[in-house]
Amino acid sequence: MNFNKLIVSVGFLFGINSASLAQYRVIVSSDFPPIPVTNSDPDDVQSMIRFLLYTNELEVEALIASAGTFEMVADKQTILEVLDKYDLVDENLRKHDPKFPTADYLKSVTFEGRGNRQNIPIKWGCEKQPWNEIIGPGKDSEASSAIIETVDKPDPRPVYIGVWGGAREVAQAIWKVQNTRSPEELEAFLGKMRIFLIACQDASHGWLMDNFPQLHIIESKKTYQGMFKVGSQEWAEENVINNHGPLGAIYPPKAMAGAGVIEGDSPAFLYLLSAARGINDPEDPTQESWGGQYVRVEGTNHYIDGLGPDSISKWKVDFQLDFQIRADWMIY
Repeated sequence: MNFNKLIVSVGFLFGINSASLAQYRVIVSSDFPPIPVTNSDPDDVQSMIRFLLYTNELEVEALIASAGTFEMVADKQTILEVLDKYDLVDENLRKHDPKFPTADYLKSVTFEGRGNRQNIPIKWGCEKQPWNEIIGPGKDSEASSAIIETVDKPDPRPVYIGVWGGAREVAQAIWKVQNTRSPEELEAFLGKMRIFLIACQDASHGWLMDNFPQLHIIESKKTYQGMFKVGSQEWAEENVINNHGPLGAIYPPKAMAGAGVIEGDSPAFLYLLSAARGINDPEDPTQESWGGQYVRVEGTNHYIDGLGPDSISKWKVDFQLDFQIRADWMIY
């Protein structure tokens, strides 16, 4: 175990307060399914539960229900229902760190995108339709507006946007700024965004990659799969699901890619958690991190798969131990 890994594992065991850790402004955009899952992949629920257990270290600016996977449904009620479960454990979490946000705050920054139920006919996958069928005039949503409002705040820190589902809401926000502001204002807006794309779920993904070489984007097409089966179903049942309160109880024991911990979306925030522990600089995705290691595309500010899934799974002992400790916080 290297020195940084030792800090991670030993630090939390000996109660290092996260108030000393850096905080990052974060937006999560998830194709979040209802529970029990009927129209998407259960891995989003798994990732959301892990994410909520780290909200003391992250400044949550928005939780966005975006369209993705099978039915392309955007419904914020599904996120709000999970926050009801968080509300039943957050007082225990604040015994360990008062910086855990209240459920009411998180609900106040939960926004809904648009999808098939809101007259945006999105097709799953890249290059399945023209981008202007899903972004453009008249296609704003409360979610895309919230992204603009967040980036526009007079805060010099960047906004880290984890895209777990389709990128439509992020793309719509950028399209709106591009078409209503000067080129200089657009550049300033883009300069504050850090986007982490998990897989490729709709045509807006390619539009972002093709048209904005200056935009800081991590494109994880396969690297995210390093989270697949970092813990068995038995591990999840023992350490998160059973006897860990109402939030842990809804952690799905399996997802589309198999049984156990299949948190394909978690790398979009894990690299910030490892950065807070001094392992990496999130501004340089070529460095090793809990969210993977990427290579820069020459002439752009884009970072794509490099060493692949192993660059995440190599850290599993560390981040799973940390998760296990925090899951216990839900009950005492």
